[in-house]
Formats: sequence, C-alpha cells, structure tokens
Amino acid sequence: MSKPRPDDTLTVLYDGGCPLCRREIAHAQGLAQRQGDSGLCFVDISADASRDATERAALLARFHVQRGDGTRLDGAAAFVAMWQRLPGWRWLARLARLPGVLPALELGYRGFLRLRPALQALARRLEPTPGLGTHLERELRSDHAGETGAVFIYRGIATVACWRGDADLLAFAQRHGETEAEHLRLVEEWLPPHRRSKLLGPWRLAGWLTGALPALAGPRAVHATIAAVETFVDHHYQQQIDHIATHGAPDGLLPLLQRCQEDECHHRDEAAALAGPGRNWPLRLWCALVGSGSAAAVVLARRV
Repeated sequence: MSKPRPDDTLTVLYDGGCPLCRREIAHAQGLAQRQGDSGLCFVDISADASRDATERAALLARFHVQRGDGTRLDGAAAFVAMWQRLPGWRWLARLARLPGVLPALELGYRGFLRLRPALQALARRLEPTPGLGTHLERELRSDHAGETGAVFIYRGIATVACWRGDADLLAFAQRHGETEAEHLRLVEEWLPPHRRSKLLGPWRLAGWLTGALPALAGPRAVHATIAAVETFVDHHYQQQIDHIATHGAPDGLLPLLQRCQEDECHHRDEAAALAGPGRNWPLRLWCALVGSGSAAAVVLARRV
C-alpha cells in the first residue's frame, strides 16, 4: 500500500470515555505506530469540549472518521476506512468491498449499539479504578466495608440507648457515629460504587448487631467492644500506610488514611478508658470474637 499523501490523513473520532472504544483504539494506535506511515490520527471526542454539543453528541453516538477533505464516514463504513490503513486488518477491508458485506456489517454494528450500554457497564466493572491499582483498590474496598459496618455499630448502640433511656451512651454513639459517617463519605470519594463490596447488606446487619448486643449488657460492654474494634482498625490502617510508604499512592490518599487512623485511635483510647480494667471472661471472649470477626470481614471484603 502506498504512503498516504499529507492531505489524505484519516482522523479517527472516538469516544475516550467508553472502555470498549479505549481498548479498540489503543490496539489500532499500536498498529498505526508500528507501521509509521498509516496516515491515521486519533481524536478523543469525549475530551473535546470545544465542539458544538449537538455535533459532539452525534459523534459519540456512532463511530466516525473524517477524511482530509473534511467529509465524514460513520458506522461500518468508518471502520472499513480505518481498517484499510492498518496492517493485519486490510484483508477485512477488502472483504467488506464484496457485494452485500458492508450492509451486513452495518446491521451488525447497529445491533452492537443496542448492547453497548450493558457491555460498557461490564467493561467498567472489570477495569481497575484509575490511579489506584488492584492492591489499593482492594484495601479501599475493605475500608469502605469497615466504615459502613462502623456506622451501623453506632446505630445499633444508639437504638438500644434510646430504648433504655441512657443519654450518656446515646451521646457517645452519636458523636462517634458522626465521625465514622464522615470517614465513609471520604472513602466513597475514592471508590466508585461499582468497586465497592457486594456484601454491604450483611456488613450493615453485622455492624448493627455488634453495637446493639453489647448495649443490652450495658455501657461497659459497649466501651470494651469499641476498644476491641478500634484496636483492629488501627492495625489495619497502619498496614495500608506502611504499604504506601514503600510503594506510593495517588496524592491525597495517605493523608486520608492517616486522618482516619487518628480518629479511630482516639475512639479506641476513649472507649478503653471508659471501659476500665478487670473485664470478666464473657466480655473478654466477646471482644476476642469481635476482633477475629473484624479480621475475617476485611479478608472477605477485599475480594467480594
């Protein structure tokens, strides 16, 4: 194939916000760079805010290429024009010239457009969160599940405190619960909904019971439970902070984790002081179960 003339450049107009398009165009760009003289250039329409909104919407709805003279092709015809410039794909462009093939490709493309939203959603779920990587994404998933459970721990305490008319315990639950709700909000800014644990319902129930059951036994059991939970949470956050110190993380994530850890340590120390020394064996057993349960929940939340 002869080298394209300077005025014969084919501009590929693609949707960079679509994970399916990004993968396909990345492959096409690799082939074009390997050839060196493909005469293709690539423009991400999703990042081009200078275009008219109506034109931009039309370009994002279907695949387009623009010839050097300004005319455009869309749909299957646009793909064929791009394939003609790519090594390894020209045979498909030649096949498309056979009678009836291009209309069939266009029908197939229209069918794909109907499935595109569902396929995009699936592709986004399979993509790592930008900037985080797999490890930090899993850790943040466990943090999100943990903070969700913490919010419901204090809701469980508050429910029983209201029922018993214990104003001091209710104030304790409300004050700490507000801090945990703020932690949850901050973590959610880093972790998109489709990357969060699929078991948030069980985490909410487990959290509520972890707060309500000791509240039935009295404030001392509540404070001992919170001290046990926050002791584990402190260690969990410290592991993440140590990992970031070695491997790095996006700007802003380390201060967030340090802030959360500091708040949790404050909760632990306040609760431990209120619980006092000399816990009986049932309470020690309960706190050990709470600690081991928290560790098991983190392992599960990282994966599901």
